[in-house]
Amino acid sequence: MRKNTAEIAPDGSTVQRLCRAESGSMAQFSFAAGTVSRAVLHRHVEELWYVLSGAGEIWRSPESGIAEVADLSPGVSLSIPARCAFQVRVTGDQPLTVVAVTMPPWPGDEEAIVVEGFWQAVSSG
Repeated sequence: MRKNTAEIAPDGSTVQRLCRAESGSMAQFSFAAGTVSRAVLHRHVEELWYVLSGAGEIWRSPESGIAEVADLSPGVSLSIPARCAFQVRVTGDQPLTVVAVTMPPWPGDEEAIVVEGFWQAVSSG
């Protein structure tokens, strides 16, 4: 076990890497109140998300398929397939916190490609 330090993810969220195994990794992401993340897609990994706190929306646009916007609130879970563009917008006045499992394990920031999003990105500050 090790103490986790916060980093900035390619989409602009704050990430704490939690643990890692051969077939996957887990992290906690926090999106500050009033922010809209950068839109990204992952080259090879897929993710499973579970919302812990806050409120927001996620835009997902699969490589072949119809884009959608879904609400994010505590207890909501969703998947983000590889090569699916996505972007998060925080709609509440509190941070949005998500725990995510990445399969295979997160290989590094070169995995994420910044793409054109549904909303204009807005950082916290």
